[in-house]
Amino acid sequence: MRILLVEDERRLAESLRAGLSAEGYAVDVAHNGRDALWYADEHPYSAMILDIMLPGLNGYRVCRKLRERGDTTPILMLTAKDGEDDEIEALDTGADDFLPKPFSYGVLLSRLRALIRRGGATRPGTLRLGDLELDQASHTCRRGVAEISLTTKEFALLAYLMKRQGEVVTKAELLENLWDFAASATANLVEVHMSALRRKIDLPFGAETIRTVRGAGYHVVGSGA
Repeated sequence: MRILLVEDERRLAESLRAGLSAEGYAVDVAHNGRDALWYADEHPYSAMILDIMLPGLNGYRVCRKLRERGDTTPILMLTAKDGEDDEIEALDTGADDFLPKPFSYGVLLSRLRALIRRGGATRPGTLRLGDLELDQASHTCRRGVAEISLTTKEFALLAYLMKRQGEVVTKAELLENLWDFAASATANLVEVHMSALRRKIDLPFGAETIRTVRGAGYHVVGSGA
């Protein structure tokens, strides 16, 4: 899932970006309100973390403009203020939740997950494809009784493909949904990760889960063989 983080404190922004990326999110970062609006126009997001105190357009104005455009992206507002009036203004401008600084990263993460659940279909806890099982809650992968260790990106790739059973997924779509704008990712990078994933989930088991459709992309095979 793709998150837009709007925070002008660059050290905090980088810390949050690193933490969210480690959780499997693709994270785009904007440091001011005008860039935030540009990012929101360029790509749909599963959620937005929006600081109120921003240069140029503050978070209130960004949120109001997004709602006026009909953008329904779930928004979690961050601020150094903690007064009741600030919370009321944040919610009245269209924010879905409010979290004053300083905050616990664990609380932010749980609030973010809750917003995403409310903003769209709840992700299934476990994905299955033949004897291949992907537990999204614990980030574990198994084929039969054998546990398979996957990197965060490999896990995200496999989950995305398993959710799209019966469809061909293009490299461009994988890049758009699983890498952020700053990653400078290419189709070759998708191929590298896909090869590594196949070596882990298929090669040791004599299976074929992910098939390449020449000139189109990838699709998963239901039986895994």
